[in-house]
Amino acid sequence: AVPAGVGAMAAIIGLDDAGVIAACDEASSIGIAEPVNFNSPGQVVIAGHKEAVDNAIAHCKAAGARLAMTLPVSVPSHSSLMIGAGEALTEALAAADFRTPAIRVLAATDGKAYGDGDDIRARLSRQVYSPVHWVTTVTAMIDGGAATFVECGPGKVLAGLCRRINKSVPVLAVDT
Repeated sequence: AVPAGVGAMAAIIGLDDAGVIAACDEASSIGIAEPVNFNSPGQVVIAGHKEAVDNAIAHCKAAGARLAMTLPVSVPSHSSLMIGAGEALTEALAAADFRTPAIRVLAATDGKAYGDGDDIRARLSRQVYSPVHWVTTVTAMIDGGAATFVECGPGKVLAGLCRRINKSVPVLAVDT
């Protein structure tokens, strides 16, 4: 586990993926700072050591990001700092009975379909410390025939991201 106060995450808006990656590379001289959520064009979340993330925020602002702010989270999800948690999840999932899905289920880390039980276990564990490629995943769903997106539950974050990724596909949010 990552000790409290060591890890951080930040939202970067208004800077392209390459600019965010470059800012993280610059900040990585003082610790881990890496892009972990490619949410939509111009919106990337970064994570890593707090000091390095703070440094990457400064680099993103200097590069022209419209917004670069720390997120109120307890762990740096989807970053390499979470490898230990992913390994622990591997052990916890070892006894779980997974079957090959009857319908196509895509992993958010790469937009590819889950396979058999062993593949599901491995991908779920890797998802803890691997970046989320939401743009790739939504695009794969559209390419696979998705004609409408429905976000179920409180909030409309994913619906908004889907609209920014592809404006031609209808998006609904259901929260009641």
